[in-house]
Amino acid sequence: MKSFEIPNYYRSSIISRIKEIRKTADPRKKDFTPTKLDFGQVEFYIARHFGFCYGVENAIEIAYRTIDENPGKKIYLLSEMIHNPVVNDDLRSHGIYFIMDTEGNHYYQWDEISSDDIVIIPAFGTTLEIENMLKEKRIDTVKYNTTCPFVEKVWNRSNSLAKKNHNIIIHGKHNHEETRATFSHSNQFGNSIIVRNLEETEILGKVILGEISRKEFYDFFEGKFSKGFDPDMHLTKIGVVNQTTMLATETQEIADKLRSIMIQKYGVENIGNHFADTRDTLCYATNDNQQATFGLMDQDADLAIVIGGYNSSNTSHIVELLESKFPTYFISSEKEIESKEIINHFDIHKKAGIRTNGYLPNKEKTSIILTSGASCPDAMFDNVLNKILSFYANVKDPNQVTSELQQKYI
Repeated sequence: MKSFEIPNYYRSSIISRIKEIRKTADPRKKDFTPTKLDFGQVEFYIARHFGFCYGVENAIEIAYRTIDENPGKKIYLLSEMIHNPVVNDDLRSHGIYFIMDTEGNHYYQWDEISSDDIVIIPAFGTTLEIENMLKEKRIDTVKYNTTCPFVEKVWNRSNSLAKKNHNIIIHGKHNHEETRATFSHSNQFGNSIIVRNLEETEILGKVILGEISRKEFYDFFEGKFSKGFDPDMHLTKIGVVNQTTMLATETQEIADKLRSIMIQKYGVENIGNHFADTRDTLCYATNDNQQATFGLMDQDADLAIVIGGYNSSNTSHIVELLESKFPTYFISSEKEIESKEIINHFDIHKKAGIRTNGYLPNKEKTSIILTSGASCPDAMFDNVLNKILSFYANVKDPNQVTSELQQKYI
């Protein structure tokens, strides 16, 4: 896979070495068991796959190259480059202006941006409406476009389905940048509707089977379907694609549910005329992160710590999985760890910060699961690990532990 040029301060001395050891021993990623790092009084289970993915590294490389190559130019980002506050704050410190927040609220209006300016399209991509507007302003939408190729793959799949008269079911969060972009792209050839989860899919299934009225459909899915969407016409031939940061298993459950509903309505012998198999739109990095999380859940540990931006969809799903088994603390950086007794973390259900006392158990040996989302720099992972190690006396040196690990995988 391509190697990207990203700032050295995003790289690490510990985690990067661990990743390289595991990659050398298992280049095809057949083994999703975690890496165990035993420091004596505390041990960590590190996920097999985590951190910056291809799309994130590509976006970061383009963003910093754009800064270096355009001194004196005013450089804008449509919205957050990725869902990580440290990366976004660093880009701001280099003079990049953010046009919108993640919800689409403007910091700068379009009439403040001219053809002399540069606008970077983030890894999530953007809508065709915004892209066309930028073109009308004679702003380059190609050179500074960092859209993840796996997001573009979803768009291309949506378009190919629509050209075959399939209508698109998008598994995603309707207000997420990536889903808004996918919705816009899929609409250019066909009709689309967004479902958030299996529960909303079951409602859609009742619409397909005629168990829910048109009015109930329009009320329930308000703001989530394309203009002119007619449930009687546009739910007879469908295909499912996803926001790439959603749970891959949930996307598959949604597709399987809709397939069974179409079989119920049209018969298994006719399913090919009414449902398209679209599992090839699942993002490899999201899928690998989730498989690695399942590997973590096979372990016995005292707690789990997940690092990432609080508005990061893929990181939230990792938290969701781990908290079903472990006390789980979602933090944005090592700064949230105040001491051995106190940690500040984020509740994904209440969408609020929490301050917890006594998160580390008082025992002879503590086992901690440690992982992160796709937008978390490895250097931040190092910082969290080192912060926790600082609370324990007579722990092994990280260089010694990684050397022992290397001997294990030789």
